[in-house]
Amino acid sequence: MPISSIITFGRVALVIGPMEIDLLQFVTMTVSMLTPDSEPEATSAAAQRASTQDAGTCAVPVCRQVGPSSPVQRLRRGAWPTLKYLTQTEVHTYAFSVAANAILSLIPFFVLMATLTRNIFHSRPMTNAVFQLLESSLPMWSYSDKMFIVRNLRALVEMRLTHGIQLMSLVMLLISSTGIFEPLEVALNKVWGFSINRPYWKNQLVSLALAFGCGALALISVALTGGTQALLAPWFPAHLKISLLNRLALGTAWVLTRLILNFFALLASIFMFFFIYWLLPNGKVKARQVFPAAIVVGILLETAKYVYMLVLPLLAFRDAYGPFYLSVTLIFWAFAAGMLLLGGAYLSAAGKAQSDPEPAVPERLE
Repeated sequence: MPISSIITFGRVALVIGPMEIDLLQFVTMTVSMLTPDSEPEATSAAAQRASTQDAGTCAVPVCRQVGPSSPVQRLRRGAWPTLKYLTQTEVHTYAFSVAANAILSLIPFFVLMATLTRNIFHSRPMTNAVFQLLESSLPMWSYSDKMFIVRNLRALVEMRLTHGIQLMSLVMLLISSTGIFEPLEVALNKVWGFSINRPYWKNQLVSLALAFGCGALALISVALTGGTQALLAPWFPAHLKISLLNRLALGTAWVLTRLILNFFALLASIFMFFFIYWLLPNGKVKARQVFPAAIVVGILLETAKYVYMLVLPLLAFRDAYGPFYLSVTLIFWAFAAGMLLLGGAYLSAAGKAQSDPEPAVPERLE
């Protein structure tokens, strides 16, 4: 026992002699003086942590740092917790749910896009850009596999499009899009610490709004791609005499076409991720907190597509699944994309926790 506590205890004992004081108050005051000085701090820290969790802040297992930090430092500190988060079975469940609904919406989405560009906008370059976008987004090296999907989709669009086919494509797109955003909302709410999910009808309204927004972004990307390719077409005619110079010109045109297509597709995907991170959680999320994560996920998704294509022959889906290997290839790629999407949300929440100027309080993920 410290000497100062003994002296203080003696003084209090002398003072309370002539005074009338309740025995319980005396014992409480004595115990508080004999308790080490670290317990009040621990109690206040525990109370602060409890109040923070009740307030609905993000559940991220990192220590909040005092003072500002650069985005690169926040990215480095949040990388390892994000990887640990992605190993949870619950996250895999959400990602597989998103993957299944994404595959269901793939064909209706491109049918609807091609129908709009052909019958509404009457733009052949935009229609060609839609099929080029489909070909570019397929995670396959085999040109024959890509052309199998593109050729059948083009045949579906080239059929006489009645009002029923267009309406059914729209209905299927909207139904499957709500299935994508429903598990995403639950996952994002848990990442940010929002304990209450939206009612079903509110979730459907937000999902429909996001579906229309993502479709509009894709349509803008297709329009910009088609317009740019139409401007470059006079400089690179399609019918040239066979020569080394002409082959070089055709190769340059093909490279420019792919670069333009991938550039506008990357911009569209970044803004899609941004609106999902910003608007889908059932709580207030600042735009500046999620926009860097949307950029990172958009770039990583494009990079991961080529990594997936490199390891695809090692997976031997054709040998394991036979004629269904194309569907399995798309499902596994959609699952990887869903994992990246959830990882980006968790990374943005980790960046918010690290930039919070509160004292360092380690939070344990349950």
